[in-house]
Amino acid sequence: MTHHPKSEFLTVLTERGYVADCTDMQALDDALTQGQVTAYIGYDATAASLHVGHLLNIMMLRWFQKTGNRPITLMGGGTTRIGDPSFRSEERPLLTPDAIQSNIDGMQQVFARYLDYGDGRATMVNNAEWLDRLNYLDFLRDIGRHFSVNRMLSFESVKSRLDREQSLSFLEFNYMILQAYDFLELYRIHGCRLQMGGSDQWGNIVNGVDLTRRVLDAEVWGLTSPLLTTSDGRKMGKSAGGAVWLNGAMLSPYEFWQFWRNTTDADVGRFLKLYTELPVSECDRLGALSGSDINAAKVILANEVTTLLHGRDAAARAEATAREVFEQGGAGGDLEIVTLPRADLADGLSVVQALVRTGIAPSGKEAKRLIAEGGLRLNNEAVADPQRMLSADDIGDGLKVSVGRKKHRMLRLS
Repeated sequence: MTHHPKSEFLTVLTERGYVADCTDMQALDDALTQGQVTAYIGYDATAASLHVGHLLNIMMLRWFQKTGNRPITLMGGGTTRIGDPSFRSEERPLLTPDAIQSNIDGMQQVFARYLDYGDGRATMVNNAEWLDRLNYLDFLRDIGRHFSVNRMLSFESVKSRLDREQSLSFLEFNYMILQAYDFLELYRIHGCRLQMGGSDQWGNIVNGVDLTRRVLDAEVWGLTSPLLTTSDGRKMGKSAGGAVWLNGAMLSPYEFWQFWRNTTDADVGRFLKLYTELPVSECDRLGALSGSDINAAKVILANEVTTLLHGRDAAARAEATAREVFEQGGAGGDLEIVTLPRADLADGLSVVQALVRTGIAPSGKEAKRLIAEGGLRLNNEAVADPQRMLSADDIGDGLKVSVGRKKHRMLRLS
C-alpha cells in the first residue's frame, strides 16, 4: 500500500498486515485523525459459535476500539434468514427464527471477551430491527432503484458462482442489497461511517458505500482484510477435526491452545501480528526463530491468543496440560473430558466406538485406519486390535484415549 497513514488505527492495521483494500484510504485516514469514527462488521448467525476464521476481523474491531474509536457488532438476525451467497457453491440451509436467536446468543459470549460494551463504547445491533419491518414495494422503489443488475453480476462473489453454472436463487441475489441497506441504516441511526470485513465482502461493502452516498449524500468508507490461508495452503480456521470454535463449550480452551501451538513454522510471525497484541518488533523477532527455538514462539502465540479469548488462567492450564501430556506422558488435568453413561458399557464398548464417541475420529472407518497405523494408546499403552472391547472396569476413574501426539481425551463414566 503506497499511502502512509497518519491515524493510529490505520498505522496499526498497516504494520500488522490487516489491510487488503479501502474505498478511499486518504479520506478515511483524515477522518480518523480528526476525531472518533464509528465502524461496524456484520456477522450472520449461521452457527452457535463464531470460529477462528472470524477472529481476524474481531481483532480489527478490538484495535479500532483501543485506538479511540467506536465499534459496532452487527448481528444478522435478518440477513441470516437469506444467507450470504458470496463464494459459496450452494445455497445455505434456511434457519428458523428461534435457531437464529439461539445462535446469536452463543456468538455474543465471544464478543464480550474482545470488546468493551460499557457506556456505549461499543454497540451490538441486530439488523432484524429494520429488515423485519420492510415493506417490499416501498423497499423496491426507494432502495432497489439504486442497484444495477449488470453491476451486481460483475462482482466476483456472484460471477464465480455463475461461471461454474451453479444456481443462484433470487433470494440469495437480494442479500447484497440488504447488506448495503444495513450500512445506510447504521449511518442513519448510529452515525456509522466505516464498514469492515474480509476481502470476500468487497462487492457487498462497495454497494453499501454507494447506496449511502446516493440516498443520504453521506461520505462513508469500506475497508477489507485479506482472506487468510496458512503457508501450506489450508483455509485459516480449519483443522483436521473441523471448525475451530471460539465458544469454550464447543471447543475446550486446551484444544484451542493446541490449535495455535501446532502452527506451521512459516506462519508464526504473521499470526503473532494478527492475533496477539505483542509489539510488532517482538512478533518479527519470534517469527524469525528456527529449529527448536520456534517451538517456544509457538507456545507464546498459543498463550497470547488463548488469554484474549479464555483468560490467562485457562492459557496457563492448557500449557501445563500440554507439557504433562507430551513431555511427561501423564493424564493431564485439563484434558477435554467425555462422559459416557455406565449403561452404555453393559455389553462392552469397542475401541473403535471409543474413538468415535470421544470425537477423536469422525467415523468408524477413520477410527480403524488410525488403529491400523499404530496411533491408538489407552493410558499411554499402544493398542493394535480394533476388536478390543472396553468394560467399565477398564475406564475406572478415567481412561486417557490418545491418537498420535496431538489428540487426547479423558473418557469417564457417569
